[in-house]
Amino acid sequence: KGEGHIEGEKVENPDTGLYYDEYLRQVIDVLETDKHFREKLQTADIEEIKSGKLSRELDLVSHHVRTRLDELKRQEVARLRMLIKAKMDSVQDTGMDHQALLKQFEHLNHQNPDTFEPKDLDMLIKAVSARYE
Repeated sequence: KGEGHIEGEKVENPDTGLYYDEYLRQVIDVLETDKHFREKLQTADIEEIKSGKLSRELDLVSHHVRTRLDELKRQEVARLRMLIKAKMDSVQDTGMDHQALLKQFEHLNHQNPDTFEPKDLDMLIKAVSARYE
């Protein structure tokens, strides 16, 4: 939550070990630019976050924040597609099912690659929670 540091000072966060660590950090950074969402995040307990209650607050963030989240999601989908293509090129298996590969990536809704929705935030939270449980 950034407590104990001088405002404006960059806090170095340790690597989470998640293959989508950079995406997670960027989403959090963008969400924290919205005053309403930041307040909700700071007052939410872990169960509200895990249950998806906090994800519903995404509908109340500013248009600028939603636009930036949409952009981040499109970049992440492009990154994942590049990883899949690299895997396919290395295996040279033309019978590979792209949708089945995308389902491996539980941190975003791959069926909607263009916009960041409450479901995406919920999936990201659940993927992180599952990883650390």
